[in-house]
Amino acid sequence: MRRVLLVQPSLQPPGGSNGVAAWVLQALVADHRVTVLSWRPVEVDPINRFFGTHLRQSDFNTIVVPRSRRALADHLPVPGTLIKLSLLMRYTRKVSDGFDVVFGVFNETDFGRRGIQYVHYPTYLRPRPKVDLRWYHPPQAGLDLYYEVADRIADFSIERMKSNVTLVNSNWTGEHVSRFMGVPTRTLYPPVVDPAPGLEWDARHNGFLAVGRISPEKDYARVMTILSRVRERVPGITLTIVGTSDRHTQRYLRSLRALAQSLGPWIDIRQDLSRDELRALMSAHRYGIHGMREEHFGMAPAELVRAGVVVWVPRGGGQIEIVGHEPALMFDGDDDAVEKIAGTLTSAVEQRRLRDLLAITGEQFSTARFIQQVRDIVTAFEE
Repeated sequence: MRRVLLVQPSLQPPGGSNGVAAWVLQALVADHRVTVLSWRPVEVDPINRFFGTHLRQSDFNTIVVPRSRRALADHLPVPGTLIKLSLLMRYTRKVSDGFDVVFGVFNETDFGRRGIQYVHYPTYLRPRPKVDLRWYHPPQAGLDLYYEVADRIADFSIERMKSNVTLVNSNWTGEHVSRFMGVPTRTLYPPVVDPAPGLEWDARHNGFLAVGRISPEKDYARVMTILSRVRERVPGITLTIVGTSDRHTQRYLRSLRALAQSLGPWIDIRQDLSRDELRALMSAHRYGIHGMREEHFGMAPAELVRAGVVVWVPRGGGQIEIVGHEPALMFDGDDDAVEKIAGTLTSAVEQRRLRDLLAITGEQFSTARFIQQVRDIVTAFEE
């Protein structure tokens, strides 16, 4: 039994990073003495409901960053995520003595010692991709100053960070990390909760799901346009967009609703479904489509694949690993997408082939596989 310090700003839903952290915790509590260090208190009931874990509050200990260290960052007029991560990183070095393993799930981390870090996309790879930028981000000169302040707060050491065992969420991310940091990586695909029992193929709805937060980088307008063209060749298909939005994306949501209304009643946009409602939809649909071009991994496509859905994705990012690099399921442009989707929808033989392929691919993302890999990594870790 090892003493493990799991470091994560929050495990509370939603968020892919938080979900990975919750399942790392689930993987370790049975065999190790785990303490969670976080910016916010850990409440297991919403974590279990949203991420599908079965944690108990008594399974682990907690350390919350003291309010005195959080006060300034918590009262910034913007999220200040990097500032909070820097403060958390610095506090980790203060409390990590006495632990055998330090495990962080929020990208590159200087623990002050060798640890394990899980990289979703490198925080220190700058400038950031355009899809990461929000309305509140200043021009590049302002961002550079923000980065400098955060780095000073963190007292970040590249060399100490490079000594960590580095896990990544996809081979695509691993290539970026290796090229940027010059360190070896190991791909540990995020866990996808075992899906609800799916309906037989013939009983499933002859429609598409597009799942994810309602945000411009998800390119739902492109998805609608592609499928409207597919409908010219395969009448009767539908599209249900399922996601969450916030006050910053309301204008984008309104534009999507206007486009959907102009295209016809075959498009439905649904928000804030429970996990059970979403899983039921996935288990009852035949097809899925993703619009984001350079997704680092893609939890939504992975969940769809695990639910027995045939999914199409843009050719780029880590999402092509989810569909097994299958050419028939990756598209380069709208014309390519229309041809491949329509061709599959009119061929029962091709549908069967792709379903069989994805059934094998989807096993890479099971929670059981993730748990075993995390346990093996922690057991083998040597400082």
